Amino acid sequence: MTKTGRPAGPASDTTATVLTAALDLLLTEGVGALTAQRLHQVTGVSRSTIYRHWPTPTAVLAALIDVAPSPRHEPSGDLAQDLHTEVDALCNRLRDKPVAAFLQALVGADADLRHRYVEYLLAPVQAVLRDAGVPRTAADDAVAAIVSPLLVDALLLDRPTARARAHRAVDLHLMEATR
Repeated sequence: MTKTGRPAGPASDTTATVLTAALDLLLTEGVGALTAQRLHQVTGVSRSTIYRHWPTPTAVLAALIDVAPSPRHEPSGDLAQDLHTEVDALCNRLRDKPVAAFLQALVGADADLRHRYVEYLLAPVQAVLRDAGVPRTAADDAVAAIVSPLLVDALLLDRPTARARAHRAVDLHLMEATR
C-alpha cells in the first residue's frame, strides 16, 4: 500500500537548491534576506514549500548548521600537536567567509542556535581533548582558554584570529595541566 499526501520533507535536490541559495544570500545580503519570498525569487522553489520546511530565517540558519561539513583531522597521538592542528583549522575557518559571515549572522539570532553553531565549531578541539582522556571539566576550561580569544577576534574585533596567541594558549594550558 502506498501513502498519499505530501512527503515528510523536501526532496534532496530542493533542499540543496534552497540551502545553497540561502548561504549565498546570507553572505551577500545578510540574514534579513533569508525570507521565503526572497528564497523563492532566487530559486524558483514555491513559497509554500519554503514556508512549510523553513518557516523562518532561524529555521533556514538551523538547516544550514545541519548540513555544515564537520572537518576532523586524524589524531597523531601527540596531544599538543593535535590541539595545534585543530586550532589552526579553526583559525582558518574563522577567517573564511562562510564561517565568519555565518557567525556574524548568528550574533543577533536565537541564542540556542548561536550556541549550537559555536559548539559545532568547538567540537573538533573538544574531541582531541576527550580522545586524550582529559576530564570533561578540564577540557571545557582548556577550550574556553584557547578558543574564546579567537571568537572575540572574529566576532567582536573584526580582525584576523591570532594563531600564534592560540598556540601559546595551547602550550600554556598543557603545561598547567601536567603540573
